[in-house]
Amino acid sequence: MYFIASKLLWLIFSPSNFLLLVAATGLGFLFVRRLGVARVLLTIGICGLLAASILPIGDRLAQVLEGQFPAWKEDGRPVDGIVVLGGSVNVWSSAEWQSLALNSAGNRLVAMADLARRFPNAKIVFTGGYGSMFGEALSEADIIEQHISELGIESGRVIFERASRNTQENAEFTRSMLEMTPHERWLLVTSAWHMPRSMGLFRKAGWAIEAYPVGWTSAPKFASSGFSTEASSHLLKFDLMVREWIGLIAAWALGQSDDLLPKP
Repeated sequence: MYFIASKLLWLIFSPSNFLLLVAATGLGFLFVRRLGVARVLLTIGICGLLAASILPIGDRLAQVLEGQFPAWKEDGRPVDGIVVLGGSVNVWSSAEWQSLALNSAGNRLVAMADLARRFPNAKIVFTGGYGSMFGEALSEADIIEQHISELGIESGRVIFERASRNTQENAEFTRSMLEMTPHERWLLVTSAWHMPRSMGLFRKAGWAIEAYPVGWTSAPKFASSGFSTEASSHLLKFDLMVREWIGLIAAWALGQSDDLLPKP
């Protein structure tokens, strides 16, 4: 129920969708000559879209999230297991063209291949089912398994969790399928901006796990890093980061995470 409710609410209240809806409603009031209401709604909708498209608001939101967990540093101790979160594959394109099609979170798979090479004795778990309400239900884990040799990982090395639809289910379903001893050392691989929420959910699910963030999108020391010549890139990042912040707040409010903004 939580999964369906979250998807439906985001369909309406994702910033770009909501602002477009406000502007369209204002346009509707304009046609029926409710000019006062129309001006207010059009101003909110259009100005909101312009601000999110031009200003690096999403980049600033990402900086806070990506600054919570530093890059993982090898200390010579062995690693017993590695959990890699899904979300890095365009499943429909991959299935259509029989070729592994990665999205902006593809760094997660790069890290999986690298860690598999560096820690040949570690267990590797890829967790990712089908996280959309629409379209043909294709499991991301199935796609990765079909193309695992392209990552330089031998067949049978990776354990696949195929049923999860969100990060909370990633944590719970993966934990339930593994037998671990208290002294084992596990790493969690996901995008840097997604790491705080992921760590909060995994800790609550009973994991003693270390963060292995990848794919940073911000660069606070470089003043020009948050600017782009394409308005669509700002709007896309704004949507993504607002969604992540809402997810953080919801996880904490629903008791799925003990911390509002988890850190090491």
